[in-house]
Amino acid sequence: VQLQASGGGLVQAGGSLRLSCAASGRTFSRYDMGWFRQAPGKEREFVAAISWSGGNPYYADSVKGRFTISRDNAKNAVYLHMSSLEPEDTAVYFCAARYTYYREYDVGSLYNYWGQGTEVTVSS
Repeated sequence: VQLQASGGGLVQAGGSLRLSCAASGRTFSRYDMGWFRQAPGKEREFVAAISWSGGNPYYADSVKGRFTISRDNAKNAVYLHMSSLEPEDTAVYFCAARYTYYREYDVGSLYNYWGQGTEVTVSS
């Protein structure tokens, strides 16, 4: 499967953005999907994930209550709605997909496919 992330940009602190990840292939509905981010000079970190069925979304503590992950299997897409953005949210955001179930959703190495990333910059 190929993943294409979009929707990044420059936003002021307190603002909102919605990231989209478009997936190719007919088996998108079988994949768990995740969002990760990497800030300059830092390691990649987990942001949010959603199971293949769309139930039980998972979030990093740093984004709980501010970010919402959702998916539309009919459109082969997953979204990350980000609100109350903070300068600390500045990063390149990547979507990822995996076809094998694991209990852990926040481990990047358990994902099989990655998109190219979309950059989010939050100004103070």
